[in-house]
Amino acid sequence: MTELPPKPPSRPDRVTLWRYLRLFKADILSAQPARLYRAWMAEFRTPFFRSFLLNQPDLVKTVLKERPDDFPKSERIGEGLRPLLGQSVFLTNGAVWKRQRRIIDPAFEGGRLKDTFPAMWAAGEAAVERLERQVDRADGKPIEVEEVTSHAAADVIFRTLFSIPIEHEVAAEVFARFRAYQRAQPILNLAAFVPLPRWVPRVYPKGTRANARTIRDLIRRLTAERMAEIGAGTAPDDLATKIMTTRDPVTGEGFETEEMVDQVAIFFLAGHETSASALAWTLYLMAMFPDWQERLAEEAKGLEPEFAAVSRLRLSRDVFREALRLYPPVPMMVREASGPERFRDRDVPKGSQLVLSPWHLHRHERLWDNPDGFDPTRWQTENGKQCQREAYIPFSAGPRVCTGAGFAMVEGPLLLSMMLRRFRVERMEGREPVPVAHLTVRAKDGIWLKISRRD
Repeated sequence: MTELPPKPPSRPDRVTLWRYLRLFKADILSAQPARLYRAWMAEFRTPFFRSFLLNQPDLVKTVLKERPDDFPKSERIGEGLRPLLGQSVFLTNGAVWKRQRRIIDPAFEGGRLKDTFPAMWAAGEAAVERLERQVDRADGKPIEVEEVTSHAAADVIFRTLFSIPIEHEVAAEVFARFRAYQRAQPILNLAAFVPLPRWVPRVYPKGTRANARTIRDLIRRLTAERMAEIGAGTAPDDLATKIMTTRDPVTGEGFETEEMVDQVAIFFLAGHETSASALAWTLYLMAMFPDWQERLAEEAKGLEPEFAAVSRLRLSRDVFREALRLYPPVPMMVREASGPERFRDRDVPKGSQLVLSPWHLHRHERLWDNPDGFDPTRWQTENGKQCQREAYIPFSAGPRVCTGAGFAMVEGPLLLSMMLRRFRVERMEGREPVPVAHLTVRAKDGIWLKISRRD
């Protein structure tokens, strides 16, 4: 029987609220019961609110695609993220969110992806060179690859957004601070369970506020400098310049400095943190399934620094897509019912929290063939094609789909191919990673692999 990729254990089906809160604080994934992998809908009650997890494809479609305005993003999701993200497009709703997307989306249109490719390629070459030095220093000892992929993904963001490499002093400091922030912050702050007035002080893990404040100060510095360059006519034609010079076609307004800081913070979180998570898990899967690793290395031999080459990375793209299915970087999304609903003959009161869980949807036993197995060929099967349409949402779906989804599907396969054509990755006995959810799906104690140069 083929070995299955790592999956966190599930909790007992029935536990007390306080036991659940303790489990939730440790890890949101293992705090959930196994029945969610086969349920179409499940309800969770607390003394403060009711929550419904939705796995039935037509209900997911209703919430995300057909009636998104009736199910705005829950304010609870912002409890733990607001110190860093402020009023970013990730947290806002309604007219504010729509205005922000009208300004941001043009920077990530198809033609712009081609413009960002040289910066992505340069970041990939720099990542390979750094890893070569690290492999030489390791002398056969295991290397923690989440740190490697975080460094590479952060470099991509800084090069495509501000035309500076990760070695730039500001970029390096943002990266270091963000790593500390990421390790301390769960995807949902426990304050999300208790509705508190705005004036009540929030309690965050140690260092959260200080790191968020420093990150925002550094981003504010980069943003102010870019504003000055735009004014002087010397700004490079990168993503930051595009966004900062775009005016909302409805209001004619652009982003002020502080609002741009909010957006850059979420670009860094979404573009760096999620890409790093996905790439790290993909490398582990390649170590786990060496036959696939060799096929990708062979495919990557013809890779050249031109945008058209990305379309030829078909195997790499299928492997990366499968890794996103098994380890979706953002495991859960929370919406709120703006009015009473009736789902599956069950009353859903106004104010209820609606949880859309890519983690459970992507492994749903009643939807996917071999849901816990690694099979990149599934995307050519009828089941895979149907599930991709109805039950595959690593970047969300509908109007709130991640604006950088296309960007990520170029970056991921590209960096993966550039690494695997130069290096071979192998698992370390006794070092199987355990998936947990912080800001994204990471490994509890890191992902440790033996990495060696290819001949």
